[in-house]
Amino acid sequence: MTTAAAAEVTGARQRAAFALLGAVQATLIFTLTAIVVPLPRIGRELGLRHADLILLSAAYGLTFAGLLLFGGRLADRYGPRRALTAGLVFFAVASAAAPLAPGLGTLLAARLAQGAGAALVAPAAMAAVRTVYVSPAAYGRAMATWGGLSVLGATAGNLLSGVISAFLSWRWTFAAPLVVAAVALVLAPRLVPDTVPDRNRTLDVPGALLGTAGLTLAGYGLVVTDGEPWSSAGVLVPLLGGSALLAAFWHAELRSHDPLLPPGFLRVRRRALAVAAIALSACATSLTFVVLSLHLQQGRHWPELRISAAFVPFAVALIASGRAAAPLIRRYGSAAVTAAGLAAGAAGLVLLASTGLDVRIAYPYGLLPGLVLLPAGAAAAFAGAAVLVSEGVPRNESGLAGGVLNTAMEWGPTVLFAVLLTLGSDAASLAATGAALAAVAVLLHRTA
Repeated sequence: MTTAAAAEVTGARQRAAFALLGAVQATLIFTLTAIVVPLPRIGRELGLRHADLILLSAAYGLTFAGLLLFGGRLADRYGPRRALTAGLVFFAVASAAAPLAPGLGTLLAARLAQGAGAALVAPAAMAAVRTVYVSPAAYGRAMATWGGLSVLGATAGNLLSGVISAFLSWRWTFAAPLVVAAVALVLAPRLVPDTVPDRNRTLDVPGALLGTAGLTLAGYGLVVTDGEPWSSAGVLVPLLGGSALLAAFWHAELRSHDPLLPPGFLRVRRRALAVAAIALSACATSLTFVVLSLHLQQGRHWPELRISAAFVPFAVALIASGRAAAPLIRRYGSAAVTAAGLAAGAAGLVLLASTGLDVRIAYPYGLLPGLVLLPAGAAAAFAGAAVLVSEGVPRNESGLAGGVLNTAMEWGPTVLFAVLLTLGSDAASLAATGAALAAVAVLLHRTA
């Protein structure tokens, strides 16, 4: 076989491996958002209270965000492919159990288990990209594409779940995660290179326990602010308990020989700003879906299918911007593209806050401009920030980078939603998020 032919085979295998890993990453976020639109149907069918629905909607994200850092370290310790396989098995079993749930308890347990499996899969998949693309330049281009996969998965979850629940049942929304996990289990051993486990790396079990418990407990406290006042015991006890555990976690990390999250990892200014950009962009897109879905249901009385159709331009702009991001990053740099994306997203949020929620303004003039500008900016911001987070990270810490990136993506909306709820209006929440995006854009622009 000639050298050119060998390179072509290698390139084809790289593309197939990246497509598989990308589909897995997008599916993890699809699973997070897939029950948002059909949640009222689930409540009616299972006879759930409002508090039950809040807990059910948050369950996947709580274990997902809480275990991500530990999942990243497991991927670094045992190798990306082994961690990916173990996580996929767990994720697939939970995805098969969820649609069979007869009531809240079983469905809640399945969603918690799905999140735990996803917490191992997500950082392992990102670390596996590093084993597929050995060249730093090729890896950088791959990460530019990787950054937009999560928001694409979230968009698909919101769009398709409404269609699926309208024509079939909300239970069928779990079919896609199960199928993707099964396919990935078959193809991963053939496409993803195996690596030698890092026997010298120890697992920071005390840090993992403290970090996971702290993130999960504090996250639960923030989630229940939707139904309880901040001064209630139901909010204060988990919030203060989680905060205390996180403080203990940080103290333990400073003293650990091989910490779960090395304190120096986020001391790099551009990396810290990239993590903030990811958290804010995730919050912006999630907030937009929640606010506009409720607005279209309750304010304009649109059915589920029409609501899903209203977000089609959002998806188109997202995909187009994601495809354009990689060449723009090569030309202008990841910091500049991230800053520009944040600025565009901020402008989109301001448009939505000023005209999108006015029922007197027709969809093409009120909602549509913001629904195009926001995702275009968010996709560019995610792409550039993913490159910034992974730049300069040693190969044996690729799982850590994946864990930090995904933790920001999952915990950002949880924390910021609770804060934004205190503003009292949807327009104010959108505008405040836009202002935060603009502030980080200015800081990143100064480093570009």
